[in-house]
Amino acid sequence: MFGKKVAAGRTTASAEKDVVVLLIGMRINHFWAVHHWVPVFLAMPRMLRELQKAPERGLLSHVLLTASPRTYYVVQYWESKEKLYAYAHSPEMFHHRAWAIINRKEKAGRTRQHVGLWHEAYVVPEGSYESIYADMPAFGLAAAHGQVPVAARGRYAKERFAYRSGESADASPSVRDLPRR
Repeated sequence: MFGKKVAAGRTTASAEKDVVVLLIGMRINHFWAVHHWVPVFLAMPRMLRELQKAPERGLLSHVLLTASPRTYYVVQYWESKEKLYAYAHSPEMFHHRAWAIINRKEKAGRTRQHVGLWHEAYVVPEGSYESIYADMPAFGLAAAHGQVPVAARGRYAKERFAYRSGESADASPSVRDLPRR
């Protein structure tokens, strides 16, 4: 985040409607099998560059993360599940070619459990997500959809969860109107 402008105070993501999130990653099962995991490790940056050159494909933003020295993943935010699916199945895009190689190796019995692959995709309905950032540049959901002062969506998490894009701020329930747990 070096060089990104910090938004002073508390902000929230300006996402509206459903949010599409893809978590995708790899796990190095055997460090010594470099020739198996390095091509997988290098494939994701190539796909991300390809998507950045074609914003009409629908990738809004991404964050590269590591869970351990063995596990690396990317959180991706997409315009829609249809655009995510279209990218994944497009024969002219690198993702399609990479999976074809993996599938051929698997059919030929040449995979040896040296590297693990995984992904999880979520379509999160409006009203089922909320965010807050304190003195942060646009990050995560806010980097994908924009960032607004927290007061625009509600001071409390319950209010931000209750926010609906088609309603005016006056029509949104106040925190005292929401069920207590």
